Amino acid sequence: MNGKVYLVGAGPGDPKLITLRGLECIAQADVIIYDRLATNLLFEHAKPDAEFIYVGKADGKHSVKQEDINRILVEKAKEGKVVTRLKGGDPLIFGRGGEEALVLFENGIEFEFVPGVSAGNAVPAYAGIPVTHRGVTSTVAYVTGHEDPSKPSTDIDWKSLVGIGTIIFYMGMRNLPSIVDQLIKHGRDKNTPVAIIRWGTTPQQQTVIGTLEGIVGKVTEAGLKAPCIIIIGDVVKLREKLCWYEKKPLFGKRILVTRAKEQAGALSDLLGELGGQAIEVPTIKITDPDSFENIDRALERLEDGPGYNWVIFTSANGVRYFIKRMKALGKDIRILAGAKVAVIGPATARVVKELLINIDVTPKEFVAEGLIEEFKRIGIAGNSVLVPRAKVARDVLPDTLRGMGAEVDVAEVYQTVLDEAAATRIKEMFVEGSIDIATFTSPSTINNLAKLIGPELKDLTQGVSVAVIGPVTSEAVEKLGLKVDIIAEEYTIPGLVSAIIKIKGTFLNS
Repeated sequence: MNGKVYLVGAGPGDPKLITLRGLECIAQADVIIYDRLATNLLFEHAKPDAEFIYVGKADGKHSVKQEDINRILVEKAKEGKVVTRLKGGDPLIFGRGGEEALVLFENGIEFEFVPGVSAGNAVPAYAGIPVTHRGVTSTVAYVTGHEDPSKPSTDIDWKSLVGIGTIIFYMGMRNLPSIVDQLIKHGRDKNTPVAIIRWGTTPQQQTVIGTLEGIVGKVTEAGLKAPCIIIIGDVVKLREKLCWYEKKPLFGKRILVTRAKEQAGALSDLLGELGGQAIEVPTIKITDPDSFENIDRALERLEDGPGYNWVIFTSANGVRYFIKRMKALGKDIRILAGAKVAVIGPATARVVKELLINIDVTPKEFVAEGLIEEFKRIGIAGNSVLVPRAKVARDVLPDTLRGMGAEVDVAEVYQTVLDEAAATRIKEMFVEGSIDIATFTSPSTINNLAKLIGPELKDLTQGVSVAVIGPVTSEAVEKLGLKVDIIAEEYTIPGLVSAIIKIKGTFLNS
């Protein structure tokens, strides 16, 4: 029995501009066939065992011919697989989706069109250019700038086209001189405003503004290359007032996120909202500890007595892995009924509150020392304390509480291990100058990066601004000989991002 093919518009570049239906098709696909303009960030929604086939092109050269793409679609569908064909923008607007659908029809394969946000609308919008505007123009034309080279003559009616208020060319960079010549030749004013936008809707967005007469020279001077959208018309003037995306505080900045994959999402999302490009290359992976002996003993004590007076969670992962082990042993949250709960930091507090557990103590300063000050105030002597935490962590909290007269059990619930696959990629990015800011959210992230890269780290990070989440991480960075440029006043992810925005260094103004 044949499978089914979804011809899906992946949107213009910003992964959040894909439709909900498009995400559904990615999630259920056995095979994903994608082109150059379909962002890899969308692949996070795919099944772990999905097969990925790249059929895009670069610098005008197809890696796979269209007839071969058609053949792959048919073959995979005939294997009974669900195939999602991801195409940049909309599959039916200069995307050859119709051609692929006809081949599927001829082979008796079920297919479905899933429209996408077209670059012709979205890219101008991200550059602050409405394609129509009351009082400026009520007409817009979408034109291919790259016709089929095998055709004996052009299908473009240049004489009629010059009368359209806004003209938008797709894939027209190689033919830009010819496009300009034809429009002027057929009567378009040579002073008509023109905008050319490269990698629109992404943090790499680059915009060049000029007139019909001078745009070729400006593009050459700027070194602009495909993929670009060309917008011609008086609506381009509105950009002076309506430009919004390129004014975001972190627009265009490439920011390395070294948190483990399970933790990176919140930081990456926030950076993206502010116009930055989060480059996730985790240096660590979070896994179960080598031994569950200590945590199992502590869980038994919680359930069967004598229990603990306090359970202290120092991280969100500590909470998650504590609950994971608790469930694995067939226990539930009722074992905490007789204990008070203390946490360090709002992220940890959020996870605890999601479990409907009340929090008795949260320090004002989100570090171990802050919690120690709270216990000095309320008293801890004679109390039993459980600290579920990472395998490798600072001992200042348990040691100090013991010194204050508490009985403290430390139980490993997770550990962080090196992600060896990250080393080569990070080195390449540093060498290429692809990183503007490197973020470190814990001592383990910088220490593991140092272990992965080795003694080259200091030299490789020259010219890269270093941002850290707090004084403990700052100390770890400085021990490695690196200079800390940005340190969060509030030791949270939002606090780190706020600190990055506040700094008025050359890395934000370059």
